[in-house]
Amino acid sequence: MPQILIKLIDLCQADEVGITELAKLIANDAGMTSRVLRVANSAAYQRSGRKLGLPQALTTLGADLVKSLLISESVFQTFSGFPHTGGTDLRPFWKHSLAAAVIARDLAKAMQYPQIEEAYLAGLLHDVGRLALLAAAPDTYSFNFYTSDDGDLCAIEQKSLHISHAEAGAWLIERWEMDSFLADAVLYHHENPARVMMAHPLIRIIHLAHVLSDHPVGTPLAEDMGAVCGIDDAKLLDIYQACEAQVMLAAEHLGINLAGLPELSASVSVPVAPVTSNPMQQRLTEEIRNRALTAELSQVFARQKDGTQLLDSVRQNARILFDLEDTAVFLVSSNGRSLISASVGEQRQRLADFSISLAGGGIADSVTSRHLAFLERGRSSLTLAEEQLLRSFNSPCLLCLPLVSGNRSLGLLIAGLEAWRVSDLQRQEKFLLVFGNQAASAMEAAAKERGEMDRRIATLQEEHIKNSRKIVHEASNPLSIIKNYLGVLDDKLARQEPVGAELSILNEEIDRVGSIIKEFARVTPPAPDTLIDINKLINDIVRLFRESRFLPPTVHIAAVVPDEPSTISGTSGVVKQILVNLIKNAVEALSKGGRIEVINNGITQRGGAEYFSLQVRDNGPGLPDEVLAKLFSPVRSSKAGDNRGLGLSIVHGLVQKLQGSITCKSSALGTVFEILLPARHAKSQVQ
Repeated sequence: MPQILIKLIDLCQADEVGITELAKLIANDAGMTSRVLRVANSAAYQRSGRKLGLPQALTTLGADLVKSLLISESVFQTFSGFPHTGGTDLRPFWKHSLAAAVIARDLAKAMQYPQIEEAYLAGLLHDVGRLALLAAAPDTYSFNFYTSDDGDLCAIEQKSLHISHAEAGAWLIERWEMDSFLADAVLYHHENPARVMMAHPLIRIIHLAHVLSDHPVGTPLAEDMGAVCGIDDAKLLDIYQACEAQVMLAAEHLGINLAGLPELSASVSVPVAPVTSNPMQQRLTEEIRNRALTAELSQVFARQKDGTQLLDSVRQNARILFDLEDTAVFLVSSNGRSLISASVGEQRQRLADFSISLAGGGIADSVTSRHLAFLERGRSSLTLAEEQLLRSFNSPCLLCLPLVSGNRSLGLLIAGLEAWRVSDLQRQEKFLLVFGNQAASAMEAAAKERGEMDRRIATLQEEHIKNSRKIVHEASNPLSIIKNYLGVLDDKLARQEPVGAELSILNEEIDRVGSIIKEFARVTPPAPDTLIDINKLINDIVRLFRESRFLPPTVHIAAVVPDEPSTISGTSGVVKQILVNLIKNAVEALSKGGRIEVINNGITQRGGAEYFSLQVRDNGPGLPDEVLAKLFSPVRSSKAGDNRGLGLSIVHGLVQKLQGSITCKSSALGTVFEILLPARHAKSQVQ
């Protein structure tokens, strides 16, 4: 089996196979290339008189016809290599095989079987076993080769050769290592319909295709014949009656003369020589073709991964569809006053930094009016930039195709061309403008996607910076305490005093640094709520500040708590983080000394609900009005050192996390922060 057929079937089974992929495959086989070019340049498809290249030929024929042509040519090349067939008239065999292939393809479409090309190939190969038997035993089998392909033939083959052509064909396909149900479809094409009713769709398709291709001419189709494939009688009759014309056309493409052979269907005659179509019919055909190509273009452009690939794809498809070999893409600048080169190709690198003013000229008019324009050499109205482009393209004429999305021109596709091509391209003006619209829409969608991606990245970066600043701010508090306690520890060790309490505090603060980092990095879930003794927590924090070297000698701190202990449900680390931030801010505000009090006012009623009221009070100079207006927003602090003004913003977020609230009152007599924490889970314990 030719390797190109194996690769073609794999390619056809891939999603969204296009003309470009087929062209790369076909170009490796001279025979295939010759066959495609011969059909595309025939009178049925070529009216301009110019010879088409391979990409243009594939576009002209369309992907479906190209696939069928290549599969048929590959199979016939293989058949031609069988021995002992040179002197045999294989035309009836070709016609029967083509009929089964055409019918199988139409049945697959009607059943919505996804591998249409596989069904076509299986139809072509369903009788390959007959050629295999002829090659293996020409003397014994030559007479049977011309008999009808029915169940009696299989019995005769078993008796004379101990193998039927269905078995031989299946064996041969398995030897070709084709990964599909092809072998089974060939093996069971003579099977009883009742046995294949629940078989794989390809087996049922080939079974019915064989029955139809071998149906006696002039005999009505049996009722419910299509039931094996779930197709009603009317649809099956349409498929059967359309078969003859398709087979004759396929044979013509492949260079097989079927003249004089019996018809497949009495109701369908062999088409006569093509007649000249009327202009309206020709325009309708072109319009349908252009619409199909336009739909394909939008998918091709959408598959491009980035802006560079998209612009290259625009230029490549302009070459294939309109034979525009020499193109460049210019995009409107951000200020809308000029065009900047964006994709110029290998031959036009000198245009890489070229810009065109939109102040006037034919190019500017094409952009602003969004109309197709042709600029010819020698016109007095040409601008200097337009004359430079004509010389750069070394062409007597320039095509200016605006790239328009909605009501906005994104740029131009500029192409150099010969003067005689102008009339041909003017006739395709509508399709050219649609091409430009598709390209521009894809460019705008890609730009929007890039913008959205940039915004997401910027948001992530901003979030990362914000979290990093919070980590630095929050970790600095326990680190400052650790640093000061190391000094206390050093003094006590010098005096040979016990340091157990200090070591315990250091251990707690080190753990707190780790918890802060993990919480912001989201590597561990938040700690579960526990019972917190508020009085003990306040006393511990006050002792922490008092005994460390964090407090200046002029600043005094005290805890004011009731005698009876109070407990709430929460996370001690969060409450501690809130109080440390507020105390640290108060210390920094008392630059000339003063007093700080951390107070537990117990349970209070606010709005019909119970809260614990905690206060951090200082007798400093108070906060300015502009600071109070944005108190809990992250701002750059005016305080000395590395403070970033994040403390109160973080405190506000932590209090909200506990479903509480925080307020501030400040005057020249001092500042009071009051924290209200819900008491719905609280317990007041009186000893």
